[in-house]
Amino acid sequence: MRSRAALGAVVVGLPLALALLGPLVAGEPGTRTASFTLGGGHWLGTDFVGRDVWRQVLLGGRSVVLVALAATALTYLVALPVGLISALTRRAWLEELLMRPLDVLLAVPSLLMILLVAAVLTPGAVGLTLLVTFVNIPDAARIVRAAAAEAASRPAVEALRMQGETWWRTAVGYVGRSLTRTLAADAGVRLTGVLYLVATAAFLGVGVEPDAADWAVMVDRNRTGLFVQPWAVVVPALLIVALTMGTNLLVDARLEKGKRT
Repeated sequence: MRSRAALGAVVVGLPLALALLGPLVAGEPGTRTASFTLGGGHWLGTDFVGRDVWRQVLLGGRSVVLVALAATALTYLVALPVGLISALTRRAWLEELLMRPLDVLLAVPSLLMILLVAAVLTPGAVGLTLLVTFVNIPDAARIVRAAAAEAASRPAVEALRMQGETWWRTAVGYVGRSLTRTLAADAGVRLTGVLYLVATAAFLGVGVEPDAADWAVMVDRNRTGLFVQPWAVVVPALLIVALTMGTNLLVDARLEKGKRT
């Protein structure tokens, strides 16, 4: 378990450090040279428009990481109350009102929804964050609702109701606390899925400028020179993979620790 946590920390630490600290040490852009070249004073060569790949790597992680973290947090900020209210309410119409629209959204493929919604959004980190959040809310709310419904059926919840406890104490104090392990497991998978959607949206040019300093955009724009100058594609792609793998390793280690204690 400790080795898994240590490995996860190492794997996720490098891309996080580059994402958070990279823009501070990236320096000035410098003069552009020929596209897809190796050497010439550039550690990782140049990209499709002659920019230094190492500098683009330093600049390109912050947007991916911050959008993914913000979208994951916003997803749970909406999904938690929706799922808890739906699981604990005794009014069938309220549950139907909350959950049926989400079922409709679940039927639409996430990438198709991204393309449709992005048609009315201007490029930018805020728009991309809201877009990815919107796509993730239906699935997250259903997971919360399913886990909360099981906890809400326990005798302890009925006892709390008979004692006249407030809805907040019942929903958050008891049912919400019982969801900790489920949400922790889902959070690792959710963040991985969010990273995938953010990277895919950026790869498709949705929500970001076509020449933005972004790891996913780098993979897309430089893929034509993969066999000439591979570092412009391989390095940002590996950093995105490291983020997802490291996150899941840390979550798995945390869940294993919780199981033993």
